[in-house]
Amino acid sequence: MRSTLLASPMIPALNDSELERILEAAAAAGAQWANFILVRLPHELKQLFTEWLNAQYPARAEHVLSILRDMRGGRLNDPRFGERMRGQGPFAEILKTRFTVACRRLGLNQTDRALDTTKFRVPVGRGAQRLLFS
Repeated sequence: MRSTLLASPMIPALNDSELERILEAAAAAGAQWANFILVRLPHELKQLFTEWLNAQYPARAEHVLSILRDMRGGRLNDPRFGERMRGQGPFAEILKTRFTVACRRLGLNQTDRALDTTKFRVPVGRGAQRLLFS
């Protein structure tokens, strides 16, 4: 069994400074793989996150939001597949590089992860979901 860490959500200028320590702790605990996701703010989460950030970190709130907008083409959220989890631009590249370097140093993400399709079964007909519990 392979242990995997998901460091999420990474919030620029708020918790991203912890990334390397999180990876170190995961590797020390036996994790073999790791990944991270940039904070996502779809729909009403944008307002909720902004209110929370202003209440909890008033001195940093505008800076954090500014970086997020820079990473998302001027918006707080980018719904495009492949972009929404990582962002774009200089800060996103720095975060990705830090992650990659730390994983290499800690021996994470070094083995091949072959997809195991042996457990796949063709879905049963409509209304048959209850069979999952038999």
